[in-house]
Amino acid sequence: MKPIAIFRHAPSEGPGHFASFLDSRSQPWQLIAIDAGAAVPSSPEHYAGLVFMGGPMSVNDDLPWLAPTLNLIRQAVAADIPVLGHCLGGQLIAKALGGVIGPNPVKEIGWGAVQVLDAPEARHWFGDIRTFQAFHWHGETFSLPPGAVRILESAHCANQAYVFGKHLGMQCHVEMTRSMIEQWCAVGAAEITAADTSPAVQKPAQMLAAADALLAPLNQVAETLYARWLEGISA
Repeated sequence: MKPIAIFRHAPSEGPGHFASFLDSRSQPWQLIAIDAGAAVPSSPEHYAGLVFMGGPMSVNDDLPWLAPTLNLIRQAVAADIPVLGHCLGGQLIAKALGGVIGPNPVKEIGWGAVQVLDAPEARHWFGDIRTFQAFHWHGETFSLPPGAVRILESAHCANQAYVFGKHLGMQCHVEMTRSMIEQWCAVGAAEITAADTSPAVQKPAQMLAAADALLAPLNQVAETLYARWLEGISA
């Protein structure tokens, strides 16, 4: 069985609950730590799927791994190998497929409600879920790539998720664990302070206090999406 390649772009932004989900399904996976200098594979042929995690950088930055990553995504889509993106990862997939990434109207950091759109594609991916509290940490967002369908929105960001056939790109984070939230609050303390005038930015204490009640439901939403995405591997 080919492994799923998981691309990490920052030490604190690993696969989180996604890794636990894959382990529970006995699905092999391989971490490709771009932040530690790992090379972007030249071809997706050795992987069952490609998953791209978040990161503090912009897909518009001049970084040596960006062009090879965008090329790899395009190869995977052409070869019908499922791709999945979280936040930066969703932006990478959008840009690879012809979308544009630019500033969101406000910075979103912390917990915030998202709404599932009333569309067949959204129901296919989310089932009976209509709204949930997602975790957010972004200042940029993507436009929809040509042919993609928007399936999720929030009050502060219209494009929270899109699908392109068996491929899924998200602006929000569904992969969170408590330890990840703690790490991000520590690493991003200055960013939180600088953005405290945004109506969509929470203090670290708020994020952590809400985690006790919101993490388990978020994990359930994530597993619904991940299970649907895994279906594309065997399809």
